[in-house]
Amino acid sequence: MLYYYVYLIINKLFTKVTVLLMENNAQNNESSVIFGRNPVLEAIKSGREIDRLYIAHGTKGGSVTEIIAKCSQKGILIKEISPQKLDYYCNGGNHQGVAVMVASHEYSTVDDILSFAKENNENPFIIICDEIEDPHNLGAIIRTAEACKVHGIIIPKRRSASLNSTVAKTSAGALEYMRVARVTNIANIIDELKENGIWIFGADMDGKDYTKFDYSVPVALVIGNEGKGIGRLTAKKCDEIISLPMNGKINSLNASVAAGILMYEVVKHR
Repeated sequence: MLYYYVYLIINKLFTKVTVLLMENNAQNNESSVIFGRNPVLEAIKSGREIDRLYIAHGTKGGSVTEIIAKCSQKGILIKEISPQKLDYYCNGGNHQGVAVMVASHEYSTVDDILSFAKENNENPFIIICDEIEDPHNLGAIIRTAEACKVHGIIIPKRRSASLNSTVAKTSAGALEYMRVARVTNIANIIDELKENGIWIFGADMDGKDYTKFDYSVPVALVIGNEGKGIGRLTAKKCDEIISLPMNGKINSLNASVAAGILMYEVVKHR
């Protein structure tokens, strides 16, 4: 009997925690989730900016086939997840096995970023986030970038935080003023930027002292993943690899902190 009462108490506590998490998730993703087959299909048809499609395991047939096909045509990331996880994302709503995450802000293009710099008669100043996965880091980078008059930020479509409500909140309003382009291939975009006369500086622990360069030229700073750093191919594409001095016992900084230091170094040269 004692075990039974213990079980009831634990189960009750677990339920409360689950409800709190779901409520918190609903607040964090307010207006960022659309679920249900018809609403999802209409969102796709309308041309709304969609980050990814979630499909519950075992969901198929009917309009789901059309939804998947349209997302594939548009290059939208499709992820199959458990029904329980989809319940969580949709805060227990009747999702019918499908949901899409929509951006909290409209994406720009790389051309938009370059045009903005040209319109202001300024050398381009761009941040490339190479697989920054933590939305808090991306939001913090956007906030500092706006303060430093960065012309735009480039992020990859896959393995990256997207412009969800957490990013918007962490940016403290800066997202409304920042052009963010989402691209399929970072390496190809670096080649395109180089063709436009932009110098690519990648931040990595094995680089040269970041203070030894002139950043008054057209510049793109590459900030790597929180754990892995800059990808191997991306690093090869960089004109220079730069580093921050680490005089303590740890050998790296938070991605958004490192990005902030480097951004203000660029500002100092302009």
